[in-house]
Amino acid sequence: MNGPSLDEQTNEGEDLGSGLGLRAESRVERRANRRRARGRRAFGCFAGLISLLVVGALVAGAVVGFGKGKDKLEGLFSAPDYEGAGTGTVVVEITKGQATASIADTLEKKEVVKSARAFERVARDDPRSLQIQAATYTLRKHMSAKAALDLMLNTAESVRVARISVPPGKTKAEVALILQGSKLKLPAGAAAGAIAKPATLGLPAYAHNNVEGFLSPGTYDVPKNATATTMLKLMTAEYAKNAASLDLVNTASRKKLDPYQAVIVASIIGAETNKSQDYAKVARVIYNRLAAGMKLQMDSTVHYVVGKDGGVYTTPEQRRTDSPYNTYMYKGLPPTPINSPTRDELRAAINPAQGSWLYFTLVNLDTGETAFANTAEEHEVNVKKFQTWCQAHKGRC
Repeated sequence: MNGPSLDEQTNEGEDLGSGLGLRAESRVERRANRRRARGRRAFGCFAGLISLLVVGALVAGAVVGFGKGKDKLEGLFSAPDYEGAGTGTVVVEITKGQATASIADTLEKKEVVKSARAFERVARDDPRSLQIQAATYTLRKHMSAKAALDLMLNTAESVRVARISVPPGKTKAEVALILQGSKLKLPAGAAAGAIAKPATLGLPAYAHNNVEGFLSPGTYDVPKNATATTMLKLMTAEYAKNAASLDLVNTASRKKLDPYQAVIVASIIGAETNKSQDYAKVARVIYNRLAAGMKLQMDSTVHYVVGKDGGVYTTPEQRRTDSPYNTYMYKGLPPTPINSPTRDELRAAINPAQGSWLYFTLVNLDTGETAFANTAEEHEVNVKKFQTWCQAHKGRC
């Protein structure tokens, strides 16, 4: 027989069956693949539709809120700046080695420029900014960053040219004389005239429109073209700074003190002793005597009326002067401060030491040593000590 044997036929049939099986599986897979492809295409279309909807919503939101969005973007990248040359007077001190960023921060804090960033940008674009000197400048509030830089570089107009020192314990009349005789070259009577216009000097409300007590001692740089009013306002501004740092009004209120009376007490402290460690003890003596209904009997308040003749004590004749400042004659505090106190004296007035002292007296002018006593008898012993010192130092007391 020319055909295959039975065994061969069987094997061939098995092979054929196997081949048919493989071809059947491929068709199933192809169908599954086609189904998966259709699913992916459907999902892709759905995802694309969602993306279009999201983008559309974002675009619509951007269109609706264009103004706000624009403002926010500008806020991220812009540097707020004022326009123009500014107004008023601001004193700004630039120290040696101060970097541009630090200078910019100083100008922003002083309200010269609207933002430090604006000044930094202007300075970065202007090589002249590297020429900014360490000095005390007279600038203006609310200047454009460019105007501020230009003025700082114009040192003939902005840099202070002189200094005036006002020692502690000076009265307003003495301050007027210091200003009048200074390098300001004021017209005759200009300083006294400015003091006579307290409403223009920036006094606190509790000053009762009286500049006495509020012209803080210290060394002041003189602005270009400064007037007496300019200098007096620098002093009252220094007082305001000291009072704020001490929280004077609130601290006095908590201790049931009137802030004006606290300034009066501070002025007496400075006139009665020159040792800072005794300031708070002198304050306590003043308050103890007031609480006990005693006269203060302070020579310094009498000196304010009659003028100090160089002596520590007052004479019997001076103590007979009929004046509300004569604390030998009248009880209570004098009606106003008797000089402008320092920050330390103000602090002592609102933070008196604890103690029962009712008396004090200097016992040594060279060292400033002051002795405190609870009784009149103890005080007399201390007074004799001082008299002994005075006898050994003729012409000093």
